[in-house]
Amino acid sequence: MSRVIEGMNKVTEQFIVGVIGAPFGVKGHVKVRSFSGEYEHLKQLDRLILRCGNVERILELEETRPLTRGLGMKFKGIDTPEQAQNLRGGELITDRSHAAPLKEDEFYVEDLRGLEVLGNGAVLGHIRDVLEGGGGNLIEIRLTSGELKLVPFRKEFFGAICLEQGTAVLLEQWILT
Repeated sequence: MSRVIEGMNKVTEQFIVGVIGAPFGVKGHVKVRSFSGEYEHLKQLDRLILRCGNVERILELEETRPLTRGLGMKFKGIDTPEQAQNLRGGELITDRSHAAPLKEDEFYVEDLRGLEVLGNGAVLGHIRDVLEGGGGNLIEIRLTSGELKLVPFRKEFFGAICLEQGTAVLLEQWILT
C-alpha cells in the first residue's frame, strides 16, 4: 500500500500490517493476523485504518489480548459478534512509525517494489513484487524485455540494496536466463 511518492523511489508512509479474521466472544472481539508475524507493535496502537474493499475508515482500539495464534482486538463501537463479523477480511493499515520494526538486512516489501535491478552496471529491470516461497522470499523482476523472472531473495543473489538510490544489485545474472 503506497500513499506517498518522493524522489527516485517511492517512500511508503502507510502499511497493511494485518488482516482481521473471525470474531470471538460475545463483546465484538476479532482475531488479527499480523503480516510480519510480530504483534508487540500492534498492541501499542490506539487507532488503525480498516480497509474493506475500497472503503476505508478509522477504528479506535479499545483492547488487545494475546491469542495462541495471533492477537485479539476489540474496537470502539464494535460490540457484538455480528458487528465483528462485518470486519472479517478487512486489512489493517498504520503509519510507517507503527509498523513492525526492522532488523538488520530486513526491508519492508513496499520499499523494495519498484527498485531498479542492476547487473554489471546496467539496468536489468525492476522489482515488481516479493513473493513467499517454500524456501524463502522470491523477488519478482520485470526485465527490460518485459519478461518476468523470480530470483531467491538471498545474499548469494543480491548484493547492495540502496533504497536512497532506488537500486538493488543482482550478483548472479545467469539466474535470469
